[in-house]
Amino acid sequence: MWALVRGMNLLTISDEELSQLYGSHIRERFSGVDIILSCGDLSYTYLEYIVSMLDKPFFYVRGNHANLVEHTINGPKLAPSGGVDIHRKTVFCNGLLIAGIEGCGQYNYGPYQYSQNEMWMWAFSLVPGFLINHLKYGRYLDVFITHAPPAGIHDMPDLPHRGINAFNWIDRVFKPKYHFHGHIHIYRNTAQRSTQYFETTVINTFGYKQTNIEVPLLKKSRNKREYE
Repeated sequence: MWALVRGMNLLTISDEELSQLYGSHIRERFSGVDIILSCGDLSYTYLEYIVSMLDKPFFYVRGNHANLVEHTINGPKLAPSGGVDIHRKTVFCNGLLIAGIEGCGQYNYGPYQYSQNEMWMWAFSLVPGFLINHLKYGRYLDVFITHAPPAGIHDMPDLPHRGINAFNWIDRVFKPKYHFHGHIHIYRNTAQRSTQYFETTVINTFGYKQTNIEVPLLKKSRNKREYE
């Protein structure tokens, strides 16, 4: 049975490198963070700095502006050190169920761009993991991270910034508490960053966002530790 909940502090980041995170006071400002999630289009150097300073679990998906190889002073890099790429994967971390899909809609055949049909394939590839989650933990998903937004939510009419239909389906059917995305840059304080879509809160995490989420704890048998 499910009993009790535990609060977790998520730091989600995307698209813009900020001095608040790329500076000497990051530990003081973000000392309460439990997990770091990147929704794409940030340099590996920036991501590695954040992870090394906060020393927390880090999961990411790539954005459409990610380089296939990033050249640094330490040589070429194919991925940020200290992180886990969760494109088309589901993971369980400290009680939290997370899944992700990288990239955006196809507009000029660059890397990490996919047609709507390809995005549907990536979405369907997550379903076995969701079903296993439901059997083991009583729910499909807590947090969904993508680079592009869902269709009709925070997206734009131009081809590169159109939302992804398959993401709406995942939110409707598998009911994550939160869906974080990037890709849509925010330049006005009045721009909408958060939208409730059925049971999911969809958040544009351009720059960064801190979010507290309650995670259910699974009660175990009396012969074992009582809670995860």
